[in-house]
Amino acid sequence: MSSEQRQFVHHSRQGLARILGGARLFAAGAALAVLGIGGVLALPEAALPQADAAVPNCNADAGAPNGKQWPAEPGMGIDPGANYTATLNTSCGALTIALEAAKAPRTVNSFVFLANENYFDHTRCHRLTTEGIFVLQCGDPTATGTGGPGYKFPDENLVGATYPAGTVAMANAGPNTNGSQFFLVTQDSQLPPSYTPFGRITAGMDKLTAIASAGTQDGAGDGAPAADVVIDSVAVQN
Repeated sequence: MSSEQRQFVHHSRQGLARILGGARLFAAGAALAVLGIGGVLALPEAALPQADAAVPNCNADAGAPNGKQWPAEPGMGIDPGANYTATLNTSCGALTIALEAAKAPRTVNSFVFLANENYFDHTRCHRLTTEGIFVLQCGDPTATGTGGPGYKFPDENLVGATYPAGTVAMANAGPNTNGSQFFLVTQDSQLPPSYTPFGRITAGMDKLTAIASAGTQDGAGDGAPAADVVIDSVAVQN
């Protein structure tokens, strides 16, 4: 990173911070975006506002998150050598993700467990960042940036981690604090290797791009997406 891109600093929110949650900050002419269950990342100068894009017509199924909680990380229920695919059926269209079980077995195991428990059903993707980094954050049943499944598990697959468009990675509150929140990278993004990459979008990237192009509800570079993105259900296949 350049000198204008400072490292993350702790910025907790109700003991969970850094799930890509918080307001934009500005210092020394550089845009700062809180990224994950609690840190602040110095970004390049904020881009000029983009022309308004049509908000996708997103229609969510009726229902509410089940809000289940567990006292501990689930036992290994997947085969790390197998190929797993997850389909996020969202209010704005389906996204297909190739899960990287061999590289991030505990992460994929947790994701599959939560999907099979219908934990992600009817959860709203609560944050979109469109300046400096380009991500849509999902997986919090409270849609506040502070929710989780009641357990945490360690980071994986961080050596040499990069975050090109289509990456699916975990948000966290610092090292080894993964829960249920994850983010989808809408454009190539420069992030430190601090967020476990565990999948790649293989279909539906056009849907994600449309969501990102529509921007946030208030037109800022960081906030609730203008599109009402709700995960209706998650189907996992292998």
